[in-house]
Amino acid sequence: MSQRDDERLLAHVRPDAWKNPDPLPSYDFVVIGGGTAGLVCAAGAAALGARVALVERTRLGGECLNTGCVPSKALLRSARVVAEARAGAAVGVNANATIDFDAVMSRLPARQAALAPNDSASRLASRGVHVFFGAAHFEGPREVRVGDALLRFRKAVLATGSRPAQPAIEGLSDIPYLTNETVFSLTLQPRALAVLGGGAVGCELAQAFALFGTNVTLIERAPDILPSEDHEAARIVRASMANDGVRVLTGEAVSSMRRYGDGVQIAHASGPTVVDAVLIATGRAPLADGLDLERAGIRHDAEGITVNDFLQTSNPRVYAAGDVCSRVRFTHAADAMARIVVQNALFFGRRRVSALTIPSCIFTRPEVAHIGVTSSDAAAWGARALTVSLDQVDRAVVDDETDGFVRIYHRGGRIVGATIVSPHAGDVIAAVAVAMRAGATLSDMAAIPFPYPTLGLAFKRAGDLYRSEALTPGIARVLRWYFGVKLLPWSHSR
Repeated sequence: MSQRDDERLLAHVRPDAWKNPDPLPSYDFVVIGGGTAGLVCAAGAAALGARVALVERTRLGGECLNTGCVPSKALLRSARVVAEARAGAAVGVNANATIDFDAVMSRLPARQAALAPNDSASRLASRGVHVFFGAAHFEGPREVRVGDALLRFRKAVLATGSRPAQPAIEGLSDIPYLTNETVFSLTLQPRALAVLGGGAVGCELAQAFALFGTNVTLIERAPDILPSEDHEAARIVRASMANDGVRVLTGEAVSSMRRYGDGVQIAHASGPTVVDAVLIATGRAPLADGLDLERAGIRHDAEGITVNDFLQTSNPRVYAAGDVCSRVRFTHAADAMARIVVQNALFFGRRRVSALTIPSCIFTRPEVAHIGVTSSDAAAWGARALTVSLDQVDRAVVDDETDGFVRIYHRGGRIVGATIVSPHAGDVIAAVAVAMRAGATLSDMAAIPFPYPTLGLAFKRAGDLYRSEALTPGIARVLRWYFGVKLLPWSHSR
């Protein structure tokens, strides 16, 4: 890691010379947590003229900037170049990828530092937000303490995020395992890496490290990886990961771990497996400890802060947003919830979180993006699926990237969901999100002149398929009669 880049990052998100301001007698809005949800709440409320205080325990930017989206996607960018180089021969370009692991990892803080000004303490302060660094805890229903400062509020929001969940495995606490909070600080590349968990984080990082040349074993206790995704999508990603060198073991639980020389021995059904390092990617847990929530009358449990559909806690003056209160743990979901909180808390709004339809994307190779109805709940929704394989899409054929599909779920032509497996699926799913928001139909998709050749033409093909299915035998007979009548000799008389 570049020390200079890390210093640049810290200068924005946790400045050494920062002095907490003198608190106001009262704030309109106190935000606890400086991740995505907290930053959106604080900046949005201040822009509207509210007196705002934001409290952050460690670094501004939260998981997304510091240990999640930004460093992981920077890492995946390097892995994607390796994959492209390996695929070069198939398109007539011979290239050799030589991995400089130190350069790969040094690039991560550089990208973080480049984006950090957006989340910086100075930027918030310039917008009128009082930024306090330190651990916050409630002293009553309308009071939060940070060190010596007592912050009284009219409304508040909890946006403290989540942390990696630690599975109950014998011996785990005795080994120096990795999580997303530490893996991006690696300076030496593991020769052999075990990844526990076949969800988004586990699959993304397992595939990346395998492309860098690490011997990777991924272990998932469910019957398949990506258990919440479309089964066909999971099958395609699994095959791609295996092709990139990942040993994927599913339906297996790890029973124990122990030190084994300089490495770790993992006991599981088809084991033991000996590795240099272990990455835990078995999910996340809400970060709500140490807040003295009981003093404020805020209910919570192992799943996080309890909120209603308006994101209001059991204390009507306190709201919550993001990972700490939701199982939908995405940066863009936290952003959307924060916007609801600002309106509901400060302007007596009645926006409901249940009204959100939030897309997701897993940044494996190929990517898996999803929105709305899934294959498992399509029947309950009365929805039907139309699937366009990428081998029917000209751009995918030209690019030799035909392992994937676009699957649209609809009710009577109205789009209610989609799953996309393709390169850049996360970008393409945005078109479906907009279509669903606008109430668009598959017929509307068929009428759009998408640029040729692009993946968007899969939507047009899906629309054409829907139209062809709508051409019932009865309608076909009427059309044959119509055109037959039009072709009679007398139909051309003047």
